[in-house]
Amino acid sequence: MADKTWWKNAVGYQVYPRSFKDTNDDGVGDIRGIIEKLPYLKDLGVDFIWVNPIYKSPNVDNGYDISDYESIEPEFGTMDDFKELLSKAHALDIKIILDLVVNHTSDQHPWFLESKKGKDNPYRDYYLWADATEDKMPNDWKSFSGHSAWTYDKNSGQAYFHVFAAQQPDLNWKNPKVRQAIYKMIRWWLDLGIDGFRMDAISHIQKEPWDFKIKDNPWAPFMNVKGIDKYMTELRDIFNEYSVMTVGEASGVTSRKAINWTDPNRDGYINMIFQLEQNVQVGKPGEQRIQPLGFKKVLARWQRDLADGGWNALYVENHDNPRINTVLGNQTKQSAKAIAATYMLLRGTPFIYQGQELGMTNYPFTKPDQMDGLDMDIFKQIEQSGHSKEETMKIMSHWSRDNARTPMQWDDSKFAGFSDKTPWLAVNDNHQTINVEAEIQDSDSILNFYKKLIALRKSEKAFSDGSFELILDNDPSVFSYLRKDSEQTFLIISNLGEKSRNVTLPEKIVKHNWQVVLTNDETLQINKNLQVAPFAVTVFKKIN
Repeated sequence: MADKTWWKNAVGYQVYPRSFKDTNDDGVGDIRGIIEKLPYLKDLGVDFIWVNPIYKSPNVDNGYDISDYESIEPEFGTMDDFKELLSKAHALDIKIILDLVVNHTSDQHPWFLESKKGKDNPYRDYYLWADATEDKMPNDWKSFSGHSAWTYDKNSGQAYFHVFAAQQPDLNWKNPKVRQAIYKMIRWWLDLGIDGFRMDAISHIQKEPWDFKIKDNPWAPFMNVKGIDKYMTELRDIFNEYSVMTVGEASGVTSRKAINWTDPNRDGYINMIFQLEQNVQVGKPGEQRIQPLGFKKVLARWQRDLADGGWNALYVENHDNPRINTVLGNQTKQSAKAIAATYMLLRGTPFIYQGQELGMTNYPFTKPDQMDGLDMDIFKQIEQSGHSKEETMKIMSHWSRDNARTPMQWDDSKFAGFSDKTPWLAVNDNHQTINVEAEIQDSDSILNFYKKLIALRKSEKAFSDGSFELILDNDPSVFSYLRKDSEQTFLIISNLGEKSRNVTLPEKIVKHNWQVVLTNDETLQINKNLQVAPFAVTVFKKIN
């Protein structure tokens, strides 16, 4: 019988296909590029790959606007390529999970093309339409872009609803026909042999009535709204038929509510949740950093609130956020290692985003045409508010998701071994030193530290099954905690700040003897009064 909780002791790796590896020299990564690099991922020690959308799409939102759920976007390859990826990954004992994007489709999806033909079309109710005029939308709700969540259709005198771009109309989950079509598609992929889904924007599929009045949160009308449990229960029942992993991008689901989403003993819907709270920013626009204390408090709260049966998805980078070694670290080996050990030894399933294991950093964007996701309207607004072009560029680019989407840095060649042709996004100049080929050879590299960290996590049950206890709760930059099971106790001490910290360890720590099992600072030893260097991390094992 297949192990239905295999993911509890697994480490995942997120691949953004467009930027991972190009094998046909069109400047865009592809499925065959993932196939080519499977041995690298196996050597790293990962157990599953989350592949960002590869479905057929007009690419208004880089694949998150799907026009055919059961076809592969040609620039990524073919369905045969995908089947080969699945087969070769499985042969290496690596599982594959895909994005499940079912809050919305592309406006080029056949369902929406039919829906738009008129009120009497049988697909009209597959989407959310309401009476409107060109000057008056059904309500004043805003999409995540800050613009109206409605787009007017003059042919029918109605508007359709979308929480993202106008080219991404939201599906009507209240319609049983929509749900059955989605469930049929889900089973199609699961029957093909994939190992699970990362569920995009899943907490938005239920909406409040159109007359709902917003009080403070502008997105409250479509964030974990009452009634979503019906749909999530139906999804859960399908997933439970298969030994698959499910992780939800579920904004609006608090740490206290998350246990009801993720604990099977409470009839939870999915295995784990990506929470969106931990990137606590401080600083003026263009210079924001993640605040270590806020980062620690959020992660510790999620650890505590999910301790009794729920489960965490652990991450510090993804395709929508800047590089962690820039916005929390100081772009050095030291900070990349400290961040890695701090989050990867928490209770939950760790995800590594491509290039994170190398310490890849933000790209020094200087011109708007270097960026793919730049909103020129916002650029002009910032510039007109009194900022120079250079200042505006800094404000726009510093927290941009394009920082995570620059090509993977495989070697020090012109295009970093990603492609032989000019890539769709520019390669960071620091690829000459930060790249896979160089780091494999360097025993002290970030990449080799990740390999040791992954091996440590897998070798000790305390990290997958043990309890979590925060130490030094209120220290502004030291993140220290215990992981403990019936056999072993581990202590992690990490300074995520740019200054040394003097800390006083509690007696229950000091009275025991500890052995260093992994560190980026050979000087750190357990004493009552301890000085922790900037971005130093040490993992200790209790020996008596």
